[in-house]
Amino acid sequence: MVIDTVENALRYELLHPLFKKAFDYIRQTDLAGAASGTYVVAEDAVKAIVSEAPGKKQEASLEKFECHNRFIDIQYVISGTEQMGWKPRRDCVTPNGDYSPEKDVQFYRDAPDTFFTLTPGQFVIFFPEDVHAPMISDGVIKKLVMKIKL
Repeated sequence: MVIDTVENALRYELLHPLFKKAFDYIRQTDLAGAASGTYVVAEDAVKAIVSEAPGKKQEASLEKFECHNRFIDIQYVISGTEQMGWKPRRDCVTPNGDYSPEKDVQFYRDAPDTFFTLTPGQFVIFFPEDVHAPMISDGVIKKLVMKIKL
């Protein structure tokens, strides 16, 4: 997992061949004015998902304590404040259902090891080994999730 601000994104572009494309999209798109929806950035490789929704209580978010096998998430806060839970996948021992290849998601019943907060302009990169519980907030969160194919 990586947490940083978009101003420092250049430091991470070498971690994956598609990260530059994803961070260019973040830097060059009017995200504040972007409508909710899914946008193809690179066919079959990078998509951008813009959403705006009320935050969840911690307990509700933990029902979707998730990780992915085929995609890396770059989650970027456009507006609002978002708290997230995190735990290494290797330490998660209680699956919550089976892995869904169609949705590329595995849920767990385990509790996060830590919680952190992101504010506008900050992002987190979740790799397949990062189990995460997003959207914890008392307010509305507008965010961008970049899905990067491995």
